[in-house]
Amino acid sequence: MDSGKQTVSISFNELPKNLAQLQALPESSLDTPFKTAALTVCALCAYPSDKDAAIEMLNFLKGPQPLSPYDIQFLRDRFMDGKTYVPVSYFKGAVPGNNYVPSEPFTIEVFSNPYSYDNEGYAKLYIRSGGADTERPITLRKRGSDGKWFLWEQMLLADIRKPVAADPWA
Repeated sequence: MDSGKQTVSISFNELPKNLAQLQALPESSLDTPFKTAALTVCALCAYPSDKDAAIEMLNFLKGPQPLSPYDIQFLRDRFMDGKTYVPVSYFKGAVPGNNYVPSEPFTIEVFSNPYSYDNEGYAKLYIRSGGADTERPITLRKRGSDGKWFLWEQMLLADIRKPVAADPWA
């Protein structure tokens, strides 16, 4: 893999609402860690409207190691306070000032850096949120038998700035 900084831009005309729609996308080949990272954001965006569908999509992206009960509780906790805007903030154009309404098509940029592939079989990539000052990490793991990349760990649901509509100080 490329050991330098790389940026991959991936666009979606619409976001998948269930596993069948996710699997119909060309990115579901999971043949690069960048595709799997972008699809993870799509799956997280589905959680507020259909948590079961989002969990199914995330389990597909996790491959041989599905979400644990702890992972599922973590998701529930992160969305409990109505912070449905957090995953959407990773798409271009979504910023606090427009209440995290992304530009269409839904475009996400996934970044690698010189250290992204330090651990063999893993890729630590980064995605920028329109409401955070630093890029957020997502780790993917490559399956040796077929070369597919699966979600290993994501840190995408950390707090970000509130949308202007929800910020009394805006």
